[in-house]
Amino acid sequence: MIGFLRGRIVSKSPPQLTVDVGGVGYELEAPMSTFFLLPAVGEEVRLLTHLVVREDAHVLYGFATEDERRLFRSLLKVSGVGPKIALALLSGMSVEAFALCVQNQDVGALTRVPGIGRKTAERLLVEMRDRLAAVAGVPGAGANLGGTPSAESEAFEALVALGYKPAEATRLLKAVGPGTHSTEELIRRALQGAVRE
Repeated sequence: MIGFLRGRIVSKSPPQLTVDVGGVGYELEAPMSTFFLLPAVGEEVRLLTHLVVREDAHVLYGFATEDERRLFRSLLKVSGVGPKIALALLSGMSVEAFALCVQNQDVGALTRVPGIGRKTAERLLVEMRDRLAAVAGVPGAGANLGGTPSAESEAFEALVALGYKPAEATRLLKAVGPGTHSTEELIRRALQGAVRE
């Protein structure tokens, strides 16, 4: 997996850009939120990346911030949401605005984003509610997504990666109880709780 690229911008044509990294031109797609932060053509840039492998292509996506990339990856886990819709969503609203939409169950704000219909918006609100609450560390406080990921959010992502549904992962982490635990400790205690059930 390619984690990030650092190089010189060769071309920008939203949503695509090309970055020259040591003589190799990487074509990327990026949300408008990232495009607004890009320097001019010819300047150096560092972008976090996510590679999507499809049957007919390998597409590299670039992000200015870790919050954007984290949300993009979470959106891809929602059934019926692919990279195109995730990119449109990040282009249409900030990470914080999306978190507020989920917290307030605002279907209308999501359907204003091109490519997102009512059914997709409702699915996003249901499936992302638990994920955003766990990322923030406090249920319903999804707007606090900035900065370094918390131990709770890392533990949540690890449990989901292990195959637990978002709601299950949230329940297991809540069962661990209050206290300051490392990511590893949270995962260990959550898994022990799952085994006891």
